Amino acid sequence: MSPTPTVPDASLADARRVMERCDELATYSAMPDGIERVYLSPEHARVDAVAEGWMREAGLETWQDAAGSRVGRLDGATPGLPALILGSHLDTVPDAGRYDGILGVLTSIEVARRLAPRASELPFAIEVYAFHEEEGVRFGATLLGSRALAGTWTDDLWPLEDAHGVTLEQAFRDFGLDPARVGEAAKAADEVVGYLEAHIEQGPYLEAAGLPLGVVTSIAGARRFGITVTGEARHAGGTPYPRRKDALVGASEAVVAIERIGKERDVVATVGRLTVQPGAVNVVPGQAEFSLDLRAETDAARDSAWTEIEAALTEICERRGLTLTVNQLHGAHSVACAPALMDAVAAGIQEATGTTDTPMAMWSRAGHDAMAVADLCDIAMLFTRCHDGISHAPDESVLTEDVALAIDAFEDAVWAVARERRSDG
Repeated sequence: MSPTPTVPDASLADARRVMERCDELATYSAMPDGIERVYLSPEHARVDAVAEGWMREAGLETWQDAAGSRVGRLDGATPGLPALILGSHLDTVPDAGRYDGILGVLTSIEVARRLAPRASELPFAIEVYAFHEEEGVRFGATLLGSRALAGTWTDDLWPLEDAHGVTLEQAFRDFGLDPARVGEAAKAADEVVGYLEAHIEQGPYLEAAGLPLGVVTSIAGARRFGITVTGEARHAGGTPYPRRKDALVGASEAVVAIERIGKERDVVATVGRLTVQPGAVNVVPGQAEFSLDLRAETDAARDSAWTEIEAALTEICERRGLTLTVNQLHGAHSVACAPALMDAVAAGIQEATGTTDTPMAMWSRAGHDAMAVADLCDIAMLFTRCHDGISHAPDESVLTEDVALAIDAFEDAVWAVARERRSDG
């Protein structure tokens, strides 16, 4: 990675503490040789207890909300003020890195610790959230902790089952939570000033530009599909090519078309899973099923790309005598960051890096808790570069110097929001 601007020694000390805590949380895992923490698991309970101690140490009043998120609060100039929320998540994907989500939570705690001696100067309270089930690993539904905060939890979530057949409702009870009280995790709009989230970029753009930090403009809205191509299973040796209705060949052509359209339209189109039936070496495949994850900076760009993809897949299947079946499994709108909060993050980056240059702005191709919180209030995000853009993998890596700048910038962003709020009366 490129070197960062000069960082004060005190900021480096804070960053080292954050990095050490990331290492400590990495030891709380369901995997013997990797990192995995899923929602409402023993590992969730353990990291929650550790985060509780760190929040108290930072001077925060703390509690676990009705959905299992850890919350810490620092009152501002007077008790009971609406809160500027800082947060991210502590759950992980299987065989995860140690910074996705975690770095954002620990950065928020560190910023709250710095703010505590001057809390009486803040025209709002600070609340730090450590969400869980952002990733959707255990029950297949993402952003559950942040959805509970935003008041968008729905009862159709309760029957969802994990890989062992345990429902979300039962897991709630086993964890010591009451499903009937999940609504208590929600906040009203007048209780919140806004939401700021610090996160690793999960992409290579900051590193390629030689920059430690960036401002997020929007978060991609995703559509996910299950696509089935059906042909005819027949003996491989006895079926000549003109008679074949090979589902795998058709699906393979479809995957290549999806990649082509994604590149041409500058959208993210990913086939991450493909299965074939009957799966015998001497049988022409009769059916192929594959996934499609489609993301773009705007919903219009994403949906336009899907229209072209669907047309291409239809043409391929008709030409090959195959049947195409499409099932949309998930849909989420893109979310734009609020200009005033983006300006605060940009001002924080400029202050922390000692430059008047406009910070790099980018849209997030990955989803974040901020997407769910946007249903409650304005949101903005700060990105920290990560080596080679690697994330959701053990090789996630960040520089201590970049983390120091991120902490400084995040704190400065809070003060920028405070100044703006005072000027608004």
